[in-house]
Amino acid sequence: MSNSSSITQFLLLAFTDTRELQLLHFWLFLGIYLAALLGNGLIITAIAWDHHLHTPMYFFLLNLSLLDLGSISTTVPKAMANSLWDTRAISYAGCAAQLIFFLLFLSAESFLLTVMAYDRYVAICQPLHYVTLLGSRACVHMAAAAWGSAFLTTLVHTVSTFSLPLCQGNVLDHFFCEIPQILTLSCSDSYLREVGLIVVSAFLVFGCFVFIVLSYVQIFRAVLRIPSEQGRHKAFSTSLPHLAVVSLFFNMGIFSYLKPPSISSPSLNLVVSVLYSLVPPAVNPIIYSMRNKEIKDALKKLFYQ
Repeated sequence: MSNSSSITQFLLLAFTDTRELQLLHFWLFLGIYLAALLGNGLIITAIAWDHHLHTPMYFFLLNLSLLDLGSISTTVPKAMANSLWDTRAISYAGCAAQLIFFLLFLSAESFLLTVMAYDRYVAICQPLHYVTLLGSRACVHMAAAAWGSAFLTTLVHTVSTFSLPLCQGNVLDHFFCEIPQILTLSCSDSYLREVGLIVVSAFLVFGCFVFIVLSYVQIFRAVLRIPSEQGRHKAFSTSLPHLAVVSLFFNMGIFSYLKPPSISSPSLNLVVSVLYSLVPPAVNPIIYSMRNKEIKDALKKLFYQ
């Protein structure tokens, strides 16, 4: 038996014991990571460099790219290193840092996606009020509120989780440190306090998701009134992928934190976590921006000026 004061490291999920498959995992994760770095890096560069993109929509996209880079950089490099060097260990401090930063970026992205849905709703459904409702000061305040709310959420959950006594060993059935896996090591009923906090946070996040869906319903209703068939097709081809990735991110994230222990397994944890922690940072640049003519024009001017 061990307790949290005696734990100096945790053992993360080993993808496989076969060396060839470990290297395959390394190269697969490296490809995903490089795709996320390249896509989000290009978006950040284009928006920061081109003053024509200094608008509310692109300001929020810049924040989203920063969050995606932060979240994927928190988890993937350590998983790649473990696969490459055939190890499972992560220090107690490293695990705590990974949990803190991942939860911070995850929470901030949930709130920011809600703000972005509101931005698109106002732009399409109330265009005459867009400048009034989404001026530069309002945009900064909304982005700051998303980051600030995420910081408070992270602080509460981190203090609650790492104040629990841990006596069920140090093996985590996950490829990175996350609250549900830490809770399985607790030997005190006080872990129910953190479970309660998770449920409250999940309802808050679900409320954000409902707001996003309702916003897109109004957007689709406005799009259907567009007389041009080409205009409707363009709007739907942009909005539907947005909603698909947002739905994947929210639903898989909520399921990961609320799924009952009876159905939890290393393979299920891996699939779910990949779907909400690795896929969105890699595909968001394509869906949100790389199909955007203004972003592509800015990148062309940047590289071919």
